[in-house]
Amino acid sequence: IMGTIMTMSSSNWLMAWIGLELNMLAILPIISKPKTTRASEATIKYFLTQAIASAMMLLSSTTNAWQTGSWDILELKNKFSTTIMTLSLMMKMGAAPIHFWLPEVLQGTTLQTALLITTWQKLAPISLMYMISNNIQPALLMSAGILSMIVGGLGGINQTQLRKTMAYSSINNLGWTIMIMTLSPNLAVMNIFIYMIMTTPIFLMMTSTSTKTLQNLTTTWTTSTATTLSIALLMLSTSGLPPFTGFLPKMLALNELITQKLTTLATLAIMTSLVSLLFYLRITYLIMVLTSPMTT
Repeated sequence: IMGTIMTMSSSNWLMAWIGLELNMLAILPIISKPKTTRASEATIKYFLTQAIASAMMLLSSTTNAWQTGSWDILELKNKFSTTIMTLSLMMKMGAAPIHFWLPEVLQGTTLQTALLITTWQKLAPISLMYMISNNIQPALLMSAGILSMIVGGLGGINQTQLRKTMAYSSINNLGWTIMIMTLSPNLAVMNIFIYMIMTTPIFLMMTSTSTKTLQNLTTTWTTSTATTLSIALLMLSTSGLPPFTGFLPKMLALNELITQKLTTLATLAIMTSLVSLLFYLRITYLIMVLTSPMTT
């Protein structure tokens, strides 16, 4: 918590970097808490990717300070520095094309830790990206956003492990956030916050019912009907299906894209959200149609 607050409240690259390092070092023992080889592997993977991203961040801010003479976050004017910084923040968040660590790390940890990684751990990098959004090249973020949507949608289709499904769901939602970041940073922040509000109860309910796979989810109907139904509805909301809450930020993002005459990008975004809707609907179908007493 201290690391994230330090990063979000600093105006200096060095302090922001220290905050991120503190945050990263603090979560490593939390990830490795289960004494299993999977947890140790997840910890090492998380540490290596975050360390590389931190090194890139330091390279970017140092190069910018060398060129401009300022360590101020808002003074990131150098094109090379901006690109490297954007890539490092995307790596810290787990956005495509540098997303490979996220599903593996989530699969190796507990559900509570997975919740932390998909929500709280994204706040610091998102706030830094928000601060430098005016200086980032729109093409870079939009390409990464569309790629994240495609990866998130296609990656989640074939999953039976719920933690991996949630990881790809996180990548998909990050795609929407970073795609709209240069056009409307406030809308991007709203999108990620709504995603976090929807993801938190999903993880908490999965924890309370000890649900880790799709097979587990189909058997929880008999023991806790309300919880299973809530998970199904929240999954549909995360997919952006109207009339659920998740539809609102996506509709506003598409409206913004069309206003800026980026109709092709808006069409691509709609097509990729259909792909991700497929795996959410599959989960909901498994829960509500196959297992409910009404159909048996």
